Amino acid sequence: MSKPDLHTPQISRLASILILFVLLAATWLVWSGLFKALLLFLGLVSSVLCLWLAIRMRFFDDYLFSLPVGRGYLRYLVWLTREVIKSSLDVTKVVLSPSLPISPRIARIRAGSDHPYDQVLFANSITLTPGTLSMDLDEGVITVHALTEQGMRDLLAGEMDRRITALRGK
Repeated sequence: MSKPDLHTPQISRLASILILFVLLAATWLVWSGLFKALLLFLGLVSSVLCLWLAIRMRFFDDYLFSLPVGRGYLRYLVWLTREVIKSSLDVTKVVLSPSLPISPRIARIRAGSDHPYDQVLFANSITLTPGTLSMDLDEGVITVHALTEQGMRDLLAGEMDRRITALRGK
């Protein structure tokens, strides 16, 4: 696999900075829950300080750290949410069954994309899905533990990997 081009941002650097600022400010508002002038001012100062540190750390210089946005990611999140719900129900059935029909499996799965962001998204999506756990990610190969044989077969079928790889149009 060829190395990904990390210096080609899909959205501008300024847009990435503004998106991060909005996310930081919104997080502050949601977590504080108070709308007093002093707390709003401290939230603004905190958000600006975090943004300044991110800029000083050259956080926005490489595409690796920029937030990819678009309808494809929203569709993926909707699909992933459905998969998480289905897997939750499957794991619940297995755990509540008197015979406890588990068949733990470990496998190594190669990510279809060579971009580090996509590989991390794939590994995290696996871990978010109940009954599966990403144990290691090394050079595009994810070591996965699954609670059941069917859970491993579903992962090896590659639907999640195909959807993530398609996000970049490959």
